[in-house]
Amino acid sequence: MNEIKTLQETETQNAVCSPAGIDIGKYVNAVHFQSGLFSMIYKAPFPESATDNEQKMQDWGNVVALKVTMPSAMTPPHNSEREVRLLGRSKSSNVIPLLETCRQSGGRLVLVLPFMSYDLDQLLQKQMLSKKQAQTCLRDLFTALAHIHSLGIIHRDVKPSNILVKSPSGPAYLADFGIAWSAEDPASEPADSKITDVGTTCYRPPELLFGNRKYGCSLDLWAAGCTVAEVVEPGHQTLFDSGELGSELALIQSIFKKLGTPNLSVWPEAAGFHDWGKMEFYQYPPQPWSALLPKASDTECDLVSSLVRYESGSRMTAAQALMHPYFTD
Repeated sequence: MNEIKTLQETETQNAVCSPAGIDIGKYVNAVHFQSGLFSMIYKAPFPESATDNEQKMQDWGNVVALKVTMPSAMTPPHNSEREVRLLGRSKSSNVIPLLETCRQSGGRLVLVLPFMSYDLDQLLQKQMLSKKQAQTCLRDLFTALAHIHSLGIIHRDVKPSNILVKSPSGPAYLADFGIAWSAEDPASEPADSKITDVGTTCYRPPELLFGNRKYGCSLDLWAAGCTVAEVVEPGHQTLFDSGELGSELALIQSIFKKLGTPNLSVWPEAAGFHDWGKMEFYQYPPQPWSALLPKASDTECDLVSSLVRYESGSRMTAAQALMHPYFTD
């Protein structure tokens, strides 16, 4: 949390104050919207006097989000300069577009993005989505994942709050590439020794919890499957629970209670994981998906079960998910 305080203090010292907010570069009256561990997000009106190129940017609306970062204060896997590069490579219809960047005093790097009124988590918690609208958001998520995975990019933090939505009817955009990985980017770790402290609590797959540093794009598919489960089941609770403190052991127990305690016949790749076999766990039997998601349809359960699997190589790819009956029937 010290990084947030440092960034806030720098913002206060370098910003030009105005009655409605602060000025960040050419963006005036920027109002604080939310804070992350290594960034602060401001909401600002699009500049009135725009060039032709900037006018094209305004097609995204009259309001932008300014993600203010301090690259020098970031620790791996967080890296806003890499985020800029990967967003540049990932341009597509369902990845949040990077409109421009600017450097500010004190070494700040500002990412300018379209401001989206909602994220999927907000829409779920407020019960604002019809089944059709939820399906559209999920289709857009898998479209984005199929695209970035084809480029060899792993997002590493798929969750409902990182799926931004223009309106309840869509479209939806995959956002926040702050910890994303690509073998082609010089700031990413080597492919066989990736950082395992990635993802957000309940959406983290079991291979991370057992120290697998050679994970691939299937990491995102587990998280996407957890997101699907959260969307299709009324109440929209997370599929797994990491407890009040976000404990890895609590998350492991939650996964085992629902999917069953795995052995090497169920999860053969685990034999090569650094932390496999270091602890003994109670032998829970697997529960049927009809019991785990009692209000979901057979088709919805089938989609989730094709993604939320121990063996990462047996998980459905994003491209395959788009061909699932949930989206095609």
